Amino acid sequence: MPDQKSGPNTGLRGDALREAEDLGGDNISFVKEAFKWQYNWIGLAGAGAFALVAGSGFPLVLAAGVELIYLALVPQNKRFQRLVRSWQFAEEKRKIDVKLRAMFAEIPPDMRVRYGKLDLLCRNIRENYSKLSSTSQMFVKEMQDRLDGLLQGYLRLLHAEQQHLEYLRSTDPDKIKQEAALLERSMGSEPPKVQEINRKRIEILNKRLEKFAKIHENCEVINAQCAATEDVLQLIRDQSVTLRDPQQVSDQLEGLVHDVEQTEATVREVEAIFEMATPETSATFNAMPNEAPSAPRQQNRIRN
Repeated sequence: MPDQKSGPNTGLRGDALREAEDLGGDNISFVKEAFKWQYNWIGLAGAGAFALVAGSGFPLVLAAGVELIYLALVPQNKRFQRLVRSWQFAEEKRKIDVKLRAMFAEIPPDMRVRYGKLDLLCRNIRENYSKLSSTSQMFVKEMQDRLDGLLQGYLRLLHAEQQHLEYLRSTDPDKIKQEAALLERSMGSEPPKVQEINRKRIEILNKRLEKFAKIHENCEVINAQCAATEDVLQLIRDQSVTLRDPQQVSDQLEGLVHDVEQTEATVREVEAIFEMATPETSATFNAMPNEAPSAPRQQNRIRN
């Protein structure tokens, strides 16, 4: 499993920051966060306890006034707003960590080994550059953040490749072609209503073939991008032995991160194919005439 130094536990800053940016600062209710703050509740509980002991409602009235002043001033404080944003960042980081660990658990052992080798490369690079002077550490930190981002992107690509491979293994394109050809040959001898249904079936089968080809192509793109990531990091590891300028290394990593992000964008586009498959088939057969006697049997065959 990815370890705590270089796996999904760290290197979450890029993803977490993107999640926080998507939420937007304007969507944070600082008043609500100030009200929920544990120290506020401690103060309110103390006022309630004091009122109970004193047998008077005056402490509660006083606490209510103080609370109104507190809620008017504290949420506007810049330090408090930074604190709330840090809470948000920590929560997003935790969610991403859980998601990445789940992905790691779902990929097969050979992919875990592949990830482990890349993780070791990144550790070696970090160790070599940690020997640089303090003046170079700023560039080293930037490089380390990009290494963490690459490891996360690499794991997501491996997970996507596994999903694609499972789909390809469960689909036989030759069988789909044979079924479409059989329907085409028998079209002329069927009643009109059956012909209408079979034309829809042929359309669906052709779309399945298109999707199969696209997913197969996308799987090759993912595998090539993973191999490119491995090659570049091996080169950087070799360069780190001679302690090449970390700024140049960081620039190399920036280009690689951009390539990985582009591949991930392509993966997300193809993932929509999986979501479209079931509704598309269902909608097609919902439009078929209800009185056609063979329609239910045809629909079951498509779903299988």
